[in-house]
Parts: sequence; structure tokens; C-alpha cells
Amino acid sequence: MIFISEVGMNYNNNFNLCYELIRQSKLSGANIVKFQLGWRDGKDEINNIDYAKISQLYKWANYFEIDLMFSVLKKESLDLIKKFEPNRIKVASRTLKEDLNLAKLIVNLNIETFMSLGMWDDKENLPFTEKNIKYLWCKSEYPTFIEHLKGFPKNFKTPIVGYSDHCIGIETCLIAISRGAKIIEKHFTLDKSENIIRDHALSATPEEFRQLVNLGIDIEKKINLGV
Repeated sequence: MIFISEVGMNYNNNFNLCYELIRQSKLSGANIVKFQLGWRDGKDEINNIDYAKISQLYKWANYFEIDLMFSVLKKESLDLIKKFEPNRIKVASRTLKEDLNLAKLIVNLNIETFMSLGMWDDKENLPFTEKNIKYLWCKSEYPTFIEHLKGFPKNFKTPIVGYSDHCIGIETCLIAISRGAKIIEKHFTLDKSENIIRDHALSATPEEFRQLVNLGIDIEKKINLGV
């Protein structure tokens, strides 16, 4: 199982808070902590992450021994992150919908590529077939409620091997694991009551994320034993 703690912009434009978000992601059992590049990233915007800040994020992630990953939403951001020779990149569903050429550039790097399908309508016909891609089923509703989950997989199998969650709570993630999902991406926050970014309300706190990891691993073990 791979658990991805998606910080995104939940650091509220307080870059030093990223240290604690990375630390708590590790303590909560996440394998990967994820940020965004190229979205609301202008000079005076909330997610302005430059070369120096990326360097610092890598230092903090290395210190806490957790892998770091970025969603990349524009060509300039791809050029920037390539300088760090990343092991993996996330392609947001918005990129599949609005900039398929950028998605192609990322796929052609031939590194591990997580790809969200939240805005990709035809999940029976996927945009790429390259073996370095791990597709994540997703619904781009913030938050995602029960009525939005039409088409939720009964059985996760290649090429859709994971789930990127926007639901409130961890229950839908656990359902995905029980149906074979091997990758779970869940938004992560230190305080769900924050309203600077809409994602806080649908994010997991460290305690909730820890429960997700512990229960998810146990469910997978039981499935593997034939339960």
C-alpha cells in the first residue's frame, strides 16, 4: 500500500508550516507527502513556490525520511522541478482536461507518474497506456458527497490502481482499499476548521490519517489472507 498525504495549499501561505505538515505526515504513516507547483503561484499569490522553497521542502522531507512529490500544472513548473531530478510526479486531472500536451511531457520523462482521473470523463478510455503511469480514480468535487460517487469502482485493477479522495472522513478510502486499491491519496491538514483554502474541510487530520493507514494496512492483510 502507498499512502499519499496531499498538503497542496493547506499551509495557508505560511511556508514554515510546511515543516510541521511534512513531520506530521511522516508520523501519520504517509509514504509520500505532496505539494503543488503552477497553481495560484504568482508573486503575491498563496502558493508561490520557487527554487529555494523547493530545495527546502526536499531537505525537510529527507530529514523526516518521507518521499516528496509535486503536482505540476504548467510547463514552467515542470522545467523547474526537473532541475531536482524527481523520482515521481503527479498529473492533476485538470492537466488532463486543459493541457494534455503538458501531461505528455511528464509521461515522457519515464519516471513514476501518478495520474488523477477526476476531470477525465471517459474512464473506460484512458489518455495514456505507458507502463510508468499509475491511474487514480477520483471525483473532482470539493467536497465529494455520496451522490457524486457514481461509477466508484467495484474492483480496482490495472490500470486504475488507486484512489484520490475528496470526501469528508476516511470511510470512502477504506472502501477503496477493500476493493483492491493499492494507492490512497488523501488531503492533509493540521486544522480542519481553517477556511483560507476550501480543502481543509475535506482533509484528514494527523489522527485521522493515522487511523486510515492502520486500518487500511490491516484490511489489505486480511484480503491477502483470503478473508
